[in-house]
Amino acid sequence: DMKNAVIGNNKQKANLIVLGAVPRLLYLLQQETSSTELRTECAVVLGSLAMGTENNVKSLLDCHIIPALLQGLLSPDLKFIEACLRCLRTIFISPVTPEDLLYTDATVISHLMALLSRSRYTQEYICQIFSHCCKGPDHQTILFNHGAVQNIAHLLVSTSYKVRMQALKCFSVLAFENPQVSMTLVNVSVDGELLPQIFVKMLQRDKPIEMQLTSAKCLTSMCRAGAIRTDDSCIVLKTLPCLVRMCSKERLLEERVEGAETLAYLIETDVELQRIASITDHLIVMLADYFKYPSSVSAITDIKRLDHDLKHAHELRQAAFKLYASLGANDEDIRKKIIETENMMDRIVNGLSESSIKVRLAAVRCLHSLSRSVQQLRTSFQDHAVWKPLMKVLQNAPNEILVVASSTLCNLLLEFSPSKEPILESGAIELLCSLTQSENLALRVNGIWALMNMAFQAEQKIKSDILRGLSTEQLFQLLSDSDVNVLMKTLGLLRNLLSTRPINHIMSTHGKQIMQAVTLILEGEHNIEVKEQTLCILANIADGTTAKELIMTNDDILQKIKYYMSHSNAKLQLAAMFCISNLIWNEEEGSQERQDKLRDMGIVDILHKLSQSSDPNLCDKAKTALQQYLA
Repeated sequence: DMKNAVIGNNKQKANLIVLGAVPRLLYLLQQETSSTELRTECAVVLGSLAMGTENNVKSLLDCHIIPALLQGLLSPDLKFIEACLRCLRTIFISPVTPEDLLYTDATVISHLMALLSRSRYTQEYICQIFSHCCKGPDHQTILFNHGAVQNIAHLLVSTSYKVRMQALKCFSVLAFENPQVSMTLVNVSVDGELLPQIFVKMLQRDKPIEMQLTSAKCLTSMCRAGAIRTDDSCIVLKTLPCLVRMCSKERLLEERVEGAETLAYLIETDVELQRIASITDHLIVMLADYFKYPSSVSAITDIKRLDHDLKHAHELRQAAFKLYASLGANDEDIRKKIIETENMMDRIVNGLSESSIKVRLAAVRCLHSLSRSVQQLRTSFQDHAVWKPLMKVLQNAPNEILVVASSTLCNLLLEFSPSKEPILESGAIELLCSLTQSENLALRVNGIWALMNMAFQAEQKIKSDILRGLSTEQLFQLLSDSDVNVLMKTLGLLRNLLSTRPINHIMSTHGKQIMQAVTLILEGEHNIEVKEQTLCILANIADGTTAKELIMTNDDILQKIKYYMSHSNAKLQLAAMFCISNLIWNEEEGSQERQDKLRDMGIVDILHKLSQSSDPNLCDKAKTALQQYLA
């Protein structure tokens, strides 16, 4: 009677729960003395209660329903086991249930694997439980180690559509971003057919959409993990076109979202796939519809659907931004096509200030992708003053947005970008200097990178502002950073700060600290690139009329330059020679004293030796330097 009263009636479900039916049903379910029929009926009623609201599920969880049902799975009676599994399935697919409850007892997973062979219902429910409770690499590993792949593979050819579908979903969550699972799947065969071939059959147009999409996700994961090549026909001719089809406006909102997101992931790192996708079914124009009215006209008949789509329209926008970002990651022509799509720049600018963090992140990603284009930086980016909303995004955003936004800013600060001036006026130096102090490595790199771009061929005032904003301590902090990227970008910044003649001014205020920094790096354990960059900084200093005295009065540094002139690496030898050439240049005051001092140190002997070098660059540079002595 209870069962008939609550089916499809949320009010009755709530009433029964309030009246305390759950503990009583669980008591009867667990009693050894209850008949199997009674225990099965209890499981069915509990399953029906779980079908109601999220609050119902919470009430069931509070009464410790999961351990009771898992215990029930040890019964010999199949009908009772199925009722328990059906109820467990309903509880686990609810968002309020913590997935970890499935993994608290290690024996549960192996018992579920063993039950897979009992009936098509146990297969359907167990696969559904697995695919909902597999969140992240730890869960994937547990299921993989318990033989999930071998136990579930043969279900892909089951006679029941529901079983096939749930097994497929299992593989799509097991393989996601998981190379170990993906590499295993490639070699598994069922009835003499390899899994990738089975997946390809499942994404043919005559199969239900859900099946097409899920098998495309499996193949995408396998491709991104390197288990299938990006130029394999099952990717180029089957998976990619299937995902593009999912983006058409005939599809439902969630299908369009999932299709676009999966496609963005598939082509993210492969130029050839980006090119193929961009010319398949007018994809770039098709995506513009993602920003318009959420549903196609044919679906408006369903008012519930309409309400749902209006609430979820932001998901379409973020999926479109993500896919545009992937499409435009490498190819200039594709970027141009994207930007020429109607109102594209306005849409991105609007996206940057949306309330949904997912949309903001996707819009910044899209902007970052397009900002790799020199031509667009000079035109569209300028026309739409993109830097304004971008600077706004950079104020107190979460880290994942900051990383992409600051990378975009790096591109907007390149020498040829017209946005450089206004960005400077809006307080960028302060903002970037604060990024260089971040705990987050990517933010430190981007902060210093953007400053490096900003300092390139900049006027004296900007250079002084950067040095002031960074402070000497922070500069030393960055030069002793454990990450080589941070170090290289900081040296790049120093090199840009010290190029061209205002170098005398900077060295007169910061000379001592900069020379300390240079010494520090030339003495440290660093790679060739780092040392070369540091010697180039010294060459810049040696070019300053008064600045060069800082080198000439520092015997330690002079000895280091001499050492690198005879180094085994030609790049370092060349960089050291630049320093020497700038120090002995004849037309400058005091060149005679400098030449004498360096001759006494044995530099001329090294130059003679290098003028016989088999490396034409070294040879030329040495001869030019020797001419200064003769002039």
